[in-house]
Amino acid sequence: MIPLKDTIPSREKPFVTWTIILVNIFVFLYQVSLPQAKAEEFVLRYGFIPERFTYYLQHGLLFAITASIGSILTSMFLHASWMHLISNMWSLWLFGDNVEDRVGHFRFLMFYILSGIVASLTHWFFNATSSVPTVGASGAISGVMGAYFLMFPLSRIVTLIPIGFIPLFIEVPAIIFLGFWFLSQVSSGILELFGPVFGSGIAWWAHIGGFLFGMLTINMFKKKYRRYNNFFDDEIFYYRYF
Repeated sequence: MIPLKDTIPSREKPFVTWTIILVNIFVFLYQVSLPQAKAEEFVLRYGFIPERFTYYLQHGLLFAITASIGSILTSMFLHASWMHLISNMWSLWLFGDNVEDRVGHFRFLMFYILSGIVASLTHWFFNATSSVPTVGASGAISGVMGAYFLMFPLSRIVTLIPIGFIPLFIEVPAIIFLGFWFLSQVSSGILELFGPVFGSGIAWWAHIGGFLFGMLTINMFKKKYRRYNNFFDDEIFYYRYF
């Protein structure tokens, strides 16, 4: 299923979402402009490597946090391929504007960064000895998707389902689309625990951790009800109580 757009417009310009997308594109363009050896060195230096974080932990928690926080942040702006970049940025474009609209620009940035940090640490917890650099914004974007899942369950996601050469367009409620996506991440993450034969180089547990963080904490970031008075008919209940 390929999501194309949602049915809830944002009231304000999502400046932070746009900026994050542009920074990711700029960093990737710089990355692919490097010679192969330099590009690999770039990823090793700025990607998040679980084994390295585990090593730092052996020298003290404070040292580990201080030494690794930079690589966690920079890894959120690196991508492994054009498809990796496009799929992540498309998801951020699709879901980020509404979440930013509801929490405000600065708090959305803080929420996005914290989602990425929690996602990386979740990935580390299940892959503490991995020497493979973790790159990509998908953990942070998963947090945005978790927030969207909770705040906009009745939104409809216009989805393309290719049936052979025939494109089928349907509207899928966000609670179903994102719920199915999350369950697919959980099932893949569980299978990966049984061995690398089930893995595909995707940080499933980063997606799971980011999504759960977004669901569980978004109420701490969103604007107060009295500061947001323009609702669609099916949004008021969920905004006030979820």
